[in-house]
Amino acid sequence: EVELVESGGALVQPGESLRLSCKASGVAFSGYAAGWFRQAPGKEREFVAAIHRGGSDTFYSDSVKGRFTISRDDAKSAMYLEMDNLQGEDTAVYYCRVAQGLEGGRNFYGVKYWGKGTLVNVSS
Repeated sequence: EVELVESGGALVQPGESLRLSCKASGVAFSGYAAGWFRQAPGKEREFVAAIHRGGSDTFYSDSVKGRFTISRDDAKSAMYLEMDNLQGEDTAVYYCRVAQGLEGGRNFYGVKYWGKGTLVNVSS
């Protein structure tokens, strides 16, 4: 059974940093593209960042570019999202996504999986 478990969500103040983790099991993680999505209260789920197999290419939404960094450690079947200078608009549940393929930097295709999410709350 494939399982993606996110962790690292917390309540932080504006300007602070946070690191999210996604641990995969039941899947050959190194053979999958991976990424992060988020869903704010009352809004649709949106793309945040993605990383190709091997970690050679990364992609970001305009709203997080320059503040967030996605990375992966295939030896640990894990993916990370380093988030700097967090703002109120970053408040959301963050979801881990893995899929067989990635097209156009944000469109996952093939067999796909979701994690259950971790809450990031940015508030003073």
